[in-house]
Amino acid sequence: MWPEAQGTQELLIAARRGDADAVNKLLSRHREALRRMVEMRLDKAIAGRVDASDVVQDTLIEASRRLNDYLQSPDMPFHLWIRHIARDRIIDAHRRHRGAERRSVDREQAIDAARFSSESSIQLLGQLEAQGLTPAAQAIRKELEARFAAAVEAMDETDREILLMRHFEQLTNQEAASALGLSEPAASMRYLRALRRLRASLGQDNEND
Repeated sequence: MWPEAQGTQELLIAARRGDADAVNKLLSRHREALRRMVEMRLDKAIAGRVDASDVVQDTLIEASRRLNDYLQSPDMPFHLWIRHIARDRIIDAHRRHRGAERRSVDREQAIDAARFSSESSIQLLGQLEAQGLTPAAQAIRKELEARFAAAVEAMDETDREILLMRHFEQLTNQEAASALGLSEPAASMRYLRALRRLRASLGQDNEND
């Protein structure tokens, strides 16, 4: 999902030399990945009032403002740095727009279930099928997709987040660990635990027993 690292590194090197065009290209090449990341995380309670493109634009403006600091001390890969800014903008949008009907702060990063039940659930289901979630017959696929979407929406936020990171954003375990502030073994364990819980909620644990 995120732009390939080599091209990003070349633009970062040029940006350090003061190449303004490289800065613009660097930010622009991450726009689409940021949009997809934001869309997956906007709460359905505010999705009708907050456009993902606006959140992305705010993210790019903030990234441009803080880029020199990052270039002087890049303590993480660029795509993790800019997605962290995007996460902060998402939380800010939730806080501003939720108002009297806003959910608990524990749900600030909730996924839009309606969106997840369509394109996103199908994508993740397809990726996980090779790990034991393939339905016994094509005829029950739609039913499984509906169950899958409901199961993901009911998951703990940390479980949902690690699945999104690993499957939709295609982050490595090392990158997910860095983004979550965890050790690599802890991130790996969280991912495996999330998969087990997802399978359990879908009644798949004993499929091969």
